[in-house]
Amino acid sequence: MTEGIIGKKLGMTQVFGEDGSNRAVTAIEAGPCTVVQVKSVDKDGYRSVQLGFGEVKKAGPKPKGKAKEKEAVKFRYRRELRLDEGQAAEPGQKIDVSLFKAGDLVDITGTSKGKGFAGGVKRYHFRGGPKTHGQSDRHRAPGSIGSNTNPGRVFKGLRMAGHMGAQRVTVSNLEVVSADPARNLLLVQGAVPGMTNGLVLIRKSKRGKK
Repeated sequence: MTEGIIGKKLGMTQVFGEDGSNRAVTAIEAGPCTVVQVKSVDKDGYRSVQLGFGEVKKAGPKPKGKAKEKEAVKFRYRRELRLDEGQAAEPGQKIDVSLFKAGDLVDITGTSKGKGFAGGVKRYHFRGGPKTHGQSDRHRAPGSIGSNTNPGRVFKGLRMAGHMGAQRVTVSNLEVVSADPARNLLLVQGAVPGMTNGLVLIRKSKRGKK
């Protein structure tokens, strides 16, 4: 069986422990997912499993021929996870939140919130220019971006103003506080990348806490 599942971020809340302490957690609707396709080394060159999650909002044209059998079940989201040696899965197999239990460490991947076009101060926390001594229009300027004759150009990857956010982000070693298969609900300690109702990929962590 695969060690991951697709979910939807519901938001953040807090839970109280038996000792009265409270923990900030993120609620995730994890699964249920269906195994849509299984890839093998002989046929595809690597071992993986493709999971389907969520219902389609609008049905497309009906498939014909061989595709009719392959696309019998349609899902809104599909994601692929690698399969390690010894792991197996079958098409049509259901995977739910019972894959995890309290105390497990997971890695969660999502798309961060998009902030649009942002300057260097907001995007990279630049200090900005001096506020006095005649500097009236350089408060949030990035400063010099190039050098002199040699090399005489702007290096690639230089931190400048540009599009901020809307990137694939992975947060590692988040602890599972609670897993409720009856409600497909997963509570994970800490923040998860993305907006409310954003798609996330939850996988068991292989690194562990340092």
